[in-house]
Amino acid sequence: MTTMEQIRDFFSQPKLAVIGVSTTGRKFSNTVYRELKRKGYEVFAVNPRASEIQGEPCWPNLQSLPSRPDGAIVIVPATETEKVVREIAEAGIKRVWIQQGAESKEAVDFCVSHDMSVVAGECVMMFAEPVGTLHRVHRFFKGVVGSLPE
Repeated sequence: MTTMEQIRDFFSQPKLAVIGVSTTGRKFSNTVYRELKRKGYEVFAVNPRASEIQGEPCWPNLQSLPSRPDGAIVIVPATETEKVVREIAEAGIKRVWIQQGAESKEAVDFCVSHDMSVVAGECVMMFAEPVGTLHRVHRFFKGVVGSLPE
């Protein structure tokens, strides 16, 4: 179960990888990448099918990054997530955020069994401060219905 402590710890890290940034530039993963950069994080785009996305460098895998990130955000189809979290573990990254829609029980179980801090089933944009209006409203309503992490 995800806790607010895990979320705060994740976002206290200065370097993050976004795995699954889209080559089209129009997917949610691209929004996450751009917003985190705008918020001052050092962000690495990871997609094995691109060397550049919207004029920014993109790396094919975590091993090819110029330095190791402190955390990784996974925004890939759920069928690929377990493979991706295994690669994250191999890269020595201990903090993982599995974006809503990308989560799988196997991937979460793998992270837990390998002493990785995993946030799953939460929208990264609802917690990356400062939170925009839309996501702030979404977070407010999750709080009203009691579904925010404690």
